[in-house]
Amino acid sequence: MADSRVVSELLHVITQELKGVVESPRREAELLVMAYLDCDRLFILTDADYVIEDCEKLLEYTARRKRNEPLEYITNRVSFYSQIFYIQEGALIPRPETELLIDEVLKCVNRECDMLFVEVGVGSGVISIVLAQHLKKARFIAVDISTDALHVAKKNIDKFALNERIELRESNLLDKVDEKIDFLVSNPPYIADETILEKNLSYEPQNALFGGEIGDEIIRELTTLTCKRKIKNFACEMGYDQREKISAFVKQFSDAKIEFYKDYSNFDRGFIMSCGDKDEK
Repeated sequence: MADSRVVSELLHVITQELKGVVESPRREAELLVMAYLDCDRLFILTDADYVIEDCEKLLEYTARRKRNEPLEYITNRVSFYSQIFYIQEGALIPRPETELLIDEVLKCVNRECDMLFVEVGVGSGVISIVLAQHLKKARFIAVDISTDALHVAKKNIDKFALNERIELRESNLLDKVDEKIDFLVSNPPYIADETILEKNLSYEPQNALFGGEIGDEIIRELTTLTCKRKIKNFACEMGYDQREKISAFVKQFSDAKIEFYKDYSNFDRGFIMSCGDKDEK
């Protein structure tokens, strides 16, 4: 169907197509049209009679969404920390809960600090970018084992003109980072390998979701590296049911202290760990 249609008709057609597939079919229909026309919501509401000459690509978007492909991958847009970032397959779609990780980091540091932050598992780059926006004097090294993710992160770093402050490296954990690290940050994969996930998650990079047989293996590796390399601060997201095991694991490090934080649903969602004496804020 490549015929011409007005916006209001297309919104109706797409909404009907998405009923029973997504929770908010009308809202998603609007987002698809907005992405296709590269316009805001005001335009599609006030220019309902605007004629779209070729609907084929837009209807293809709809078909992809009906197959449970994430809306963010279809539109190449994701909202995070009140900003729009580029996203595509190969990089994990940022979740609202990860904004809390950034909030917790910002609570721990002086906004004028001149520190080296390292992010493990940069994905789309949103964590390092938002932190860099708030910490104007800090420097960042962001690593990932996925070249696809690094490609997405670079597009976002370019978009926000942060190339001089955020350096990307292809690395497994801290293998390619020899510098002395002041603050380690990560939203690592933490789902157990055998967990059955929702269909839409099959589109996302599996190595960014599954953390091992138990799920917390990479978190344990990063925790160990934090103390071994005497990194004073480590902020990490985790699964809602991993607090007890992580807390027990950290006890083997005599100079480590850990504080957990909760998400919007009051579930345990991450922690801030310190090794040794903290610098003055």
